[in-house]
Amino acid sequence: MGQQENAPDPVDVRLGARLAELRAEHGWSLGELAERSGVSRSTLSRAERAETSPTASLLNRLCAVYGRTMSQLLSEVEAEPAPVVRTADQPVWQDRASGFVRRSVSPPHAGLRGELVEGRLTAGADISYDRPPVPGLEQHIWVLEGALAVTAGGAEHRLDPGDCLRLRVWGPTRFRCPGPGDVRYVLAVVRP
Repeated sequence: MGQQENAPDPVDVRLGARLAELRAEHGWSLGELAERSGVSRSTLSRAERAETSPTASLLNRLCAVYGRTMSQLLSEVEAEPAPVVRTADQPVWQDRASGFVRRSVSPPHAGLRGELVEGRLTAGADISYDRPPVPGLEQHIWVLEGALAVTAGGAEHRLDPGDCLRLRVWGPTRFRCPGPGDVRYVLAVVRP
């Protein structure tokens, strides 16, 4: 039983392998990737070996370096997407450290520019991204339950159920669940 608990998550293993492949495709050492991403060599190495589950912030930094959205990266470790994605087949990824759960409702597809993501944050969760994975990324954030505070372009937007924030992301963003309960929202992402 102890060995099962310490076994890496299969998604983390595939994700780590894909991160190592991307670095190799670019011909970068861990040191070069660390310089480009601002992430330490040891953290990058542990993520590539699936010794740790990468955080949303870490994946965002790597996506920015590789010029892809987080959904694109996560879809690369899943099977080829089907035109209809049943609820049970929608990939779910968790950032346990921050309380963020991300479900790819309509995973990215090579021929399409848009995708839908369901996000969930626990009360008090606070996630900051230092840059968009792709500059100029269009986002529509529609709150279904709870409250969400989104900071972008130096302005904070408080969103309640039914509210929708539309923006293009060029700089840092922050997603915060002020509580008292959790928040559930839809994120529509459109690549430029």
